[in-house]
Amino acid sequence: MDVLPDITLFQRRLDELAAQMAAPSFYANPRQAAEVSREHQKISQLVADHALHEKLGREITEAQALLKLAAADPDLRELAAAELPDLQRRREVLREAVLLAMIPPEASDSRNTVMEIRAGTGGDEAALFAAELARLYQKYSDGRGWKIQPMSSSGSERGGFKEVIFLITGSDVYKQLKFESGVQRVQRVPVTEANGRIHTSTVTVAVLPEAEEVDVQIDPQDLEITVTRASGPGGQGVNTTDSAVQMVHKPTGLTVFCADERSQLKNKNRALTVLRSRLLKLREDEEHAKYAAQRRSQIGSGDRSERIRTYNFPQNRVTDHRIGLTLYNLPQVMEGQIDGIIAALQKADFEEKLAALTGAPPPSRTRGSGEEE
Repeated sequence: MDVLPDITLFQRRLDELAAQMAAPSFYANPRQAAEVSREHQKISQLVADHALHEKLGREITEAQALLKLAAADPDLRELAAAELPDLQRRREVLREAVLLAMIPPEASDSRNTVMEIRAGTGGDEAALFAAELARLYQKYSDGRGWKIQPMSSSGSERGGFKEVIFLITGSDVYKQLKFESGVQRVQRVPVTEANGRIHTSTVTVAVLPEAEEVDVQIDPQDLEITVTRASGPGGQGVNTTDSAVQMVHKPTGLTVFCADERSQLKNKNRALTVLRSRLLKLREDEEHAKYAAQRRSQIGSGDRSERIRTYNFPQNRVTDHRIGLTLYNLPQVMEGQIDGIIAALQKADFEEKLAALTGAPPPSRTRGSGEEE
């Protein structure tokens, strides 16, 4: 029978939480009290499920022993044989629930998300595809009831985006989108191609958990802020004030430029939001790098230098190279129907974490069929 990891650490944590909840001053901080209560409830359920899993294991052992002893008693044997499959099914369901609860959640999973999309190699075609990816994620967000807030954008001559940044707010946004970070490439015949040749272009996507002031403290002396006159469409719409903001974080060299709003204050606040999120992601990446030194992730680091996906229009194909997933529904994907891809990535991530938790070898990943180098 499969043995679950030791529950001792979780039982110890449960005892610590119970002691906190018993303190007279526990409800002095309502927010902290609510967080402790939620964690206590979650770990209590985990400990109870673990105990029931062990109890079912003992009942299965008894039923199997009864089957051997009841060879001469058909009625008793039939009873034990009928009970055994249900016990095994219930135990397997509990095993998966316990293992899932034992895997610590990512601290940023419930956060809103800053998404940055930039044209890579491919000139105008890359900029056009950057705009199409922005539309894809906006359609996906609309389908989940999330809200999109534009942060910054830089258009190209043919109507695409050299860069576009927007904030997505809603439930578990980062949890759903965090595996979208990386280099995404498109293979198709560009509208500018007269000879019908297929071109390969790339777009980089960065998915950043939204950071708050309490998460990332920024010393004003570490900022170099420049204000300029934002370019406008001309006529009455032209911006005649110095509202565009460029913000440089001197310790890291990170640069943010926001010019979408006519208010300098609004552009400054948006630039700070993006900068905080980038700094938070930088800190998380450093922590993940320490962990990755011990275990190489099968899904990939999500680093923007890593090629993660190919959209091949002539073959109506989408391939996620990290998990070897290939789908032939490109038009639907471009309309934001990426639930299948995200679910597969989350499943692969769960399997990898589960392998690390149980000490089992990680699942192997196969390259998607028809993948081009």
